[in-house]
Amino acid sequence: MIRPWPACGGVLLRRLWPVGRRGYWRTVGLTEGIISELDTDHLFVHRSTIPTMHFQNSLPRLPVPKLEDTIRRYLAAQKPLLDDDQYRNTERIAKEFEKGVGRKLHRTLVESDKKNKHTSYISDPWFDMYLCARDPVVLNFNPFVALNPDPKEAYNSQILRATNLVVSSIKFLNSLKKQCLRPDIYYVDPKWSKSRPFKNFIRFLPTSISCFGAYMVNAYPLDMSQYKRLFNSSRIPKLNKDELFTNEWGRHLLVMRNGHFYVFDVLDPVGNILHPSEIQAQLIYILQDADRLPEFSLCYLTTEDRNIWAAVRQQLVEAGNEDNLQKIDSAVFCLCLDNISPKDDTELSHCLLHGHGFNRWFDKSFSLIITSDGTAGINFEHSWGDGVAVIRFVNEVYRNSTRHPAIIPLHSPGALSASTCERLEFRLNDSILSAINAARMKFDETNKKISVGMFEFRKFGKEFLVKQKLSPDAVFQLACQMSAYRQFGKIMSSYEACSTAAFKHGRTETIRPTSVLTKQCSRVFVEERSKHSVSDLRNMIDECSKYHRRLQLEAALG
Repeated sequence: MIRPWPACGGVLLRRLWPVGRRGYWRTVGLTEGIISELDTDHLFVHRSTIPTMHFQNSLPRLPVPKLEDTIRRYLAAQKPLLDDDQYRNTERIAKEFEKGVGRKLHRTLVESDKKNKHTSYISDPWFDMYLCARDPVVLNFNPFVALNPDPKEAYNSQILRATNLVVSSIKFLNSLKKQCLRPDIYYVDPKWSKSRPFKNFIRFLPTSISCFGAYMVNAYPLDMSQYKRLFNSSRIPKLNKDELFTNEWGRHLLVMRNGHFYVFDVLDPVGNILHPSEIQAQLIYILQDADRLPEFSLCYLTTEDRNIWAAVRQQLVEAGNEDNLQKIDSAVFCLCLDNISPKDDTELSHCLLHGHGFNRWFDKSFSLIITSDGTAGINFEHSWGDGVAVIRFVNEVYRNSTRHPAIIPLHSPGALSASTCERLEFRLNDSILSAINAARMKFDETNKKISVGMFEFRKFGKEFLVKQKLSPDAVFQLACQMSAYRQFGKIMSSYEACSTAAFKHGRTETIRPTSVLTKQCSRVFVEERSKHSVSDLRNMIDECSKYHRRLQLEAALG
């Protein structure tokens, strides 16, 4: 266990845990009160000079676009999809809207934005959009992210990788709580990300003007308000509109195996991480204890229509399960130990997107999924936040778990009493059992309609396109347009998300990649390629790339 910091002659002494269970003392010097990263990697993913939320107060507000600009962009997105008569009619309707009810609505929006300067005009409607949706979260909303294998093959066993990823995840949590997680900053010139004078300068700026100091070197801090929902959070089903629940004091991990629920503390009351070998031993115990599937798995209820799930959850509370539900909701996060080994990327996609339903709690802010062969991924509930926070978390945790593993292969965990790990038992009546069975059948039927096909393009990639001064994203979107044109004989409407995290409480803006330029380019490549020279074809791609960059910039700027 980690002990308090005793002072000793101008240095600090602390008992750290190495790979083994026996602790040792290490001396660390004090430099402006900042402990070096090497000496604290057992507690944090890193120690940032700039406090995590240093920029939050001075972030600019998301601008409300001018109504006439919105109408112009709307018509530009419609033009490639309509014939001349349809477009003229759409243009007439749009202009009438701009002069009539649209102007009134825009004025109301601007007035509301002025009254709520603490947030963005999009924030509340965005939460409402997700929380009021009654469709099941699985398949309809929850995305997934797959992690690469650990580069050291011996570290990819299920228990070993789960332990290392859990410890690194808790380090990330500690870094966030202690305000020493590096702030999200987009650096136009990456050299400033490594400049200590710049970081020290920014650190001592008042939070009310800190963003402006970063702007001086073309560094753009991003909104981090969503991070507060990353841990200890759940979406709670309610009739007509769900709620987001967070209990930052929760210290326990929720572990799922074969449809069974287990909880055990991974943090002590002052925030110290449980010894990695103890976490490993807990997980080994869980694998041995959950040797068979339950007859009825409560997890299927989280795949249900939200109103149905809300009604059944109330039945669960009335049946005496409120304490168990609170333990699930307040857990740091959910770890799913799956009893499968995906054969290929297609099976892995199905596993991370929906699994078999009985070993997931889809309402948790995120679930870390580890299969029998050590393959790992994240499935996350979408209402609380977007990909920026989750991708940052995944990248940090992957990097930390592979560079600073808490447990090494062949390490033997100590003996552990089963009483330190609690298996949650639920009281289920006939009505609840019937609801679980109905949810299971509906979930299985829906999954039969879902198929994932994988194709990997190997002729060139991002680096080649950058050297050609093309936007890789623009080329990918153009490829999608060409594929649709080849398949269906027409241009299809498409959607791409763009983060507006450069603004306070920004979420995402929509890019409409389909344009008159992509329509022309797709038609020529599919139907008339032989009629055009290589330089003509290349010029068409260039024009599509330039236009797409403009769309990206407009979206990112709100």
